[in-house]
Amino acid sequence: MNTKRWHIAGILFTIILGTLTHFFYHWSGENPLIASFSAVNESTWEHLKLLATPMFLFAVIEYFAYGNRRRGFVAIRLVSILLGMIVIVASFYGYTALLGTNYLPLDIGTFILGVLASYLSSYLLLQKGCLSSHRADLLAGIGSALLIVCFIFFTIDPPHVFLFEDPITGSFGL
Repeated sequence: MNTKRWHIAGILFTIILGTLTHFFYHWSGENPLIASFSAVNESTWEHLKLLATPMFLFAVIEYFAYGNRRRGFVAIRLVSILLGMIVIVASFYGYTALLGTNYLPLDIGTFILGVLASYLSSYLLLQKGCLSSHRADLLAGIGSALLIVCFIFFTIDPPHVFLFEDPITGSFGL
């Protein structure tokens, strides 16, 4: 399968699994292990896991399929995940600032927009051979591990700022 098809498959995988990830924590009976990679409340931070979790999983599959033969794959995948997270945050807070409230269809749209931005950027960066050094991949591996640690830590003990606040309950984290 060529890179373009992998990215299309990744988009579908991420949208489907990301949507399901929204419910895993509650379906598991609020299992704390499941909390580390699925949304535990309605905060923006927790919803970023809906993009990051499936993208990290799909990246592992891609890595063994073709990514281990492409320098820069790990770095590009981390950059694309971070870009998708930025798109979700910026578009969500942008539209809610304009409209004064959030709407579920637009929330879903921000998620899909983030997924599309992630995979499009990944595809273009891979095609151009960007970040194609062993050092970039090594640093991105460390960055990916740090991001995963942040997801776990900030689910357990989040800062009390708007990004981490559940707008429905006013609570933070678990």
